[in-house]
Amino acid sequence: MSASKPTLRWGIIGTGLISSWFVQDLCLERENAQASHIIQVVGSSSVEKGNRFIDAHVQQRQSRPPPLCATYEQTYRDPDVDIVYIGTPHAFHKQNCLDAIAQGKHVLCEKPFALNAKEAREVFKAAGEKGVFVMEALWTRFFPLFEAFQRVLHRDEAVGDVVRVFCDFAMNQSLSSLDASSRLKNPALGAGSLLDIGIYSLTWGLAALDSQMGGKAQQPKIVAAQTLVDSIDVASAMILLYPDGKQGILTCNTSTKTPPVFCRVEGTKGHILVEGVASSAPRSFTIYTPQTPEGQKYEFERPGKGFYWEADSVALDIAAGKTESVQLPWAETLRVLDMLDEVRRQGGAKFPQD
Repeated sequence: MSASKPTLRWGIIGTGLISSWFVQDLCLERENAQASHIIQVVGSSSVEKGNRFIDAHVQQRQSRPPPLCATYEQTYRDPDVDIVYIGTPHAFHKQNCLDAIAQGKHVLCEKPFALNAKEAREVFKAAGEKGVFVMEALWTRFFPLFEAFQRVLHRDEAVGDVVRVFCDFAMNQSLSSLDASSRLKNPALGAGSLLDIGIYSLTWGLAALDSQMGGKAQQPKIVAAQTLVDSIDVASAMILLYPDGKQGILTCNTSTKTPPVFCRVEGTKGHILVEGVASSAPRSFTIYTPQTPEGQKYEFERPGKGFYWEADSVALDIAAGKTESVQLPWAETLRVLDMLDEVRRQGGAKFPQD
């Protein structure tokens, strides 16, 4: 590894859409890259799908196309793999993580990190015993925009004291057209709006309402409701009630589409609007105050999708000998999963793994 720019060799587990976005971003040439990334191998449970994935997303983007591992276990055991990226359906995250950790691999696992907090605690315990780096791949938290958003709210206090936050993530998934075995409809695979997209609404709400994470953060009371169809939540609503009176009103839905402005933060001296193609992929935010009634807009360039920011952060942490991220520590992943568990407890959505 270079002292100035660390290099990570990735084993990719899962060949769905999210994995395709991830590897394409890692193969981008970027002027300000903080790390180098190599797609070392791709693991797929289907040889046909795996080869198609490599041909479509890596073949022309990397000087040496990665070989296909016909089993996940082969990927975990590869001595030339430093870290495993897990992009499988939610229900497989726990076991995929545990299997990779058992072979001494670092892990970046897609959100939600697990189906529930109990599963996540089991993974973190194994990681701690093995001494490997593990992080939830909640990519949005690593956008420069997200960091700037927190800075203007909590350090600069651009809108004064935050009073309340509204955030929504809705996307029409056309569930009626999908087979019952789809990961978007099957409870055994973690289906439902809450874990798929509601986690982003909650992430924005928590970041706006509190500058702290994990055990240092305030613990709001949660009031929640869900609309269930065929045992999965097609809509969820969360109200966060803080001891000092702040509120977060956070929603998700799989039957409609959120407009470009997906988040509004209201303070004692103004408000902020955040917009983008989705709550997971913000493009800009605008600050409105009595001094700037026309708004002060902050726009952020984003070559590709933006997955490389979390990958660079992981590379720098591993090079520094860390086993968890400062930007997204284990305690914060657990805090969010505990809250999502509580929303499901109140709303009624259940998984067989619960």
